[in-house]
Amino acid sequence: MNQGRIIVAGIGPGDESMVTPQVRHAVSEADDVVGYHRYINLIEGWLPAHVSRHSTGMTHEQARADKAFALASEGQNVVVVSSGDAGIYGMAPLILELCARSGVSGPELVVLPGISAFQVAAARLGAPVSHDFCVISLSDLMTPWDVIERRIEAAASADFVTAIYNPASRDRYWQIHRFKERFLEHRSASTPVGIVRQAGRDDESVVRTTLGSFDPDTLDMFSVMIVGNSSTFMSENRMITPRGYFRHQEHDGTRPGQSIMINSFRTIAGLLKRDDHACDAKWALIHTIHTTADFEFEDIFQTSPGAVATLHRKLTAGGAVIITDVTMVQSGLRKAALKRYGIRVHCYLTDPRVPELAAAEGITRTQAGIRLAANEHPDALFVIGNAPTALMELADLLHRTDLSPMGVIGAPVGFVNVVESKLRLKAACRITPYVVIEGRKGGSSVAATIVNAAMSLEDAQAMKPGRDV
Repeated sequence: MNQGRIIVAGIGPGDESMVTPQVRHAVSEADDVVGYHRYINLIEGWLPAHVSRHSTGMTHEQARADKAFALASEGQNVVVVSSGDAGIYGMAPLILELCARSGVSGPELVVLPGISAFQVAAARLGAPVSHDFCVISLSDLMTPWDVIERRIEAAASADFVTAIYNPASRDRYWQIHRFKERFLEHRSASTPVGIVRQAGRDDESVVRTTLGSFDPDTLDMFSVMIVGNSSTFMSENRMITPRGYFRHQEHDGTRPGQSIMINSFRTIAGLLKRDDHACDAKWALIHTIHTTADFEFEDIFQTSPGAVATLHRKLTAGGAVIITDVTMVQSGLRKAALKRYGIRVHCYLTDPRVPELAAAEGITRTQAGIRLAANEHPDALFVIGNAPTALMELADLLHRTDLSPMGVIGAPVGFVNVVESKLRLKAACRITPYVVIEGRKGGSSVAATIVNAAMSLEDAQAMKPGRDV
C-alpha cells in the first residue's frame, strides 16, 4: 500500500479569521485530522463532515503522533493540528524527530506555518518585537529548569525583547517569580511589559504594566507575556521597540565618538538594577560605570541628597575653583567645559611650599597640599581621586574648622586607610554636598568623570552625553 501524507499545520490562536488559507485548504482535503481535543473543537465549525476526527487529552502528544503515522501508513492524507504555529512548542518537531529516528522512509511530511500566540499578543500591544527577540517557555516538563534559567539569564543580559510562554499553571507557580527576579538583575524595573491572556480568542484580555510592577500570580497557561528591551517605551497605550530609523536624526550634530557614548549610556541605563536613583546621581553613576565598565559601582556610589545637582549649579555659574589631589584628576577634566564656565583647576602637589610644610608637620605631601588649598580656596570643589591621606585631611578640616567648600568628591583607591577616609568624609560632611565611592574602589579617572557629569547635568534628561569629549 502506498504511504500517505502527514501535514503538520498551525491553526493560529483560535480565531477562525487567523487560520491561513493554506491550512484551510489542507484540512478541507484531509482524510483524517489528529489533535488535542481543545484544538479540534476550535476548528469544528469549518471542519468538513467527511474528515475523521482523532483527539486526545493534554500531554498525549506522542500518542497523537503515533496515530498520525499509523493512518498515513494506510495511505491516508492526515493533518495534525497545533494551535499557533506547529513549529513553536507544537507537534512539528515531534513528528519530524520520530521520522528521523525511525531510519526508514516514511510518509511525505509537510509543515504549514500558523500565526503564533506571541505574534497576536505583540499586535495587541503595539510593536514590541520589532527588534531582536527570543521566546522562552517556562514549562520544565521536558526541559530541565537549570537549562531554562540559563536561557533567562542570557536573554536578560543580552537585552533581548523576550516573550514568555507557559508562564504558570496550577502546579508550576514559582517559575514566573524566579523569571521576574532574574530579569530585574539586568533590566530596569520600569521596563515595559505586556500580558495578553487568551490571545486571539473571545475572552482575550490585555494588561500593560512594567517589569517591576507585574504580579506573577495573575498569569496562567493561557497567558503570553512580552518583556521589552532597554529601548522599549510606552506611547498612548502602545508598547514600542524602536528599530532605529530615527537614530540618524537623534545623532544629528554629534560626532561618531559621541554617538557611541550615547548608545553606551543607554545600554548602561537599561542594565541598572534599580530605577529609583535620583536623576542627578544616576547621571554621575552612569558616567562612572561607563568609565570603569564595572556595574558594582551601582552598589558603592553614594551621594548626599541633590549633591550632583548642587555642584552643577555652582560649577556652571562661572568662576568656580576645583582642587585636585593629583594631576591625574586634573588631566581627566573636560577642557572645553572648564573653559566654557571659566573654571580654574589647581593641584598643590607641585607647589614649592608643599615639601617644606610636609616635612615640618610630619605629614604627606598630599595632606600638605590640601591644607594650603583649604586656606587659599575654602569655597572650592575638592576632588580626591588618589590619596586617602588627602581625603582624611580634608575630613578633619571639615570636622574641626568652619571650612565650607562647594563640595567634595571622595574617590581614592587602594588598601591602606582608603575605607576609613571615606567613612570620615561622610561623617564630616554635615552640610557640605559630597559624592563618595565606598570601599576600596575609585581612582583619578572616576573622580574626574564625576566632575564631568556634574558639569554636563543639563544633558541628563535627553541622555545625550559627550558634547565636550
